[in-house]
Amino acid sequence: MQYKDYYQILGVNRDAAQADIKKAFRKLARKFHPDVSKEVDAEARMKELNEANAVLSDTEKRAAYDQLGQNYRPGEEFQPPPNWDAGFEFSGANNADFSDLFSQLFGKMGTGEKRGREGDNRSFHSRGEDHHAKIMLDLEDAFLGATRQISLRTPNVDAQGHVGLITHTLNVKIPKGVYEGQIMRLVGKGSPGVGDGKPGDLLLELHINPHPRFRVDGCNLYIKLPVTPWEAVLGAMVPVNLFENDIRVRIPEGTQSGQQLRLRGKGIPSKTPGDLILDLQVVLPSATTQKAREIYESMARELAFNPRNDNGS
Repeated sequence: MQYKDYYQILGVNRDAAQADIKKAFRKLARKFHPDVSKEVDAEARMKELNEANAVLSDTEKRAAYDQLGQNYRPGEEFQPPPNWDAGFEFSGANNADFSDLFSQLFGKMGTGEKRGREGDNRSFHSRGEDHHAKIMLDLEDAFLGATRQISLRTPNVDAQGHVGLITHTLNVKIPKGVYEGQIMRLVGKGSPGVGDGKPGDLLLELHINPHPRFRVDGCNLYIKLPVTPWEAVLGAMVPVNLFENDIRVRIPEGTQSGQQLRLRGKGIPSKTPGDLILDLQVVLPSATTQKAREIYESMARELAFNPRNDNGS
């Protein structure tokens, strides 16, 4: 995917006021609109202008674009970093169909609902817009629940028409058992209403940070569990640390490295609890002492085991 410089397309500086953006677009639209333009590439240019204007005339999209694109040149290969939009608070919705760059950056941005007019002709009351923000959680918080302070960045236009970001914080109670992609609604934390209209809500899209021990798949948790050769061959009960709890797991006799054990309902404790899947890995002790070497030499003589034979003997 190639980076597009929307400021260059409209012929304005990166610090241009919103009024300058609007003026530049109108001037170029008159020149390249396919209904009146004699330029051979008028249709393609007009589509490009519409896309640039859709981003730069929208304070939310422009603020996000500015954060991402300040170190790229037009045509340069561009890939947004993972979770680039975490912490941005957006409103409204995007249904435009433009380039891959536009879709990648803004395709899911702003899923809040726009509310219409309430009441009769004698008064105007409108519910405020819902806002949307993506936040990142640690797996421990999703598993156990927690109260966390989150910071959200909201686009803002100053008195001179320049777009920037302001930060505000919220204390949010994370319920036990939330999962990747879940939407949590904070009632009344969106845009204020008009007249006697109620404020909108803030919809938090929850995502879970990578964890050093666990891999998350929906509500299921995967973990690699090292076991000793004698635990695998003879069977054993071994502990598995599951955040604040240790659970005891039975390793079946004759376990091979690479086998899995599934513990039903021991994953993320959501409304329908996930499972805990153990990837068993047999780990051999090093022969760093004379005694250890003698044990391995004895095994080599007594067991006559060859794992490269089809039957393992």
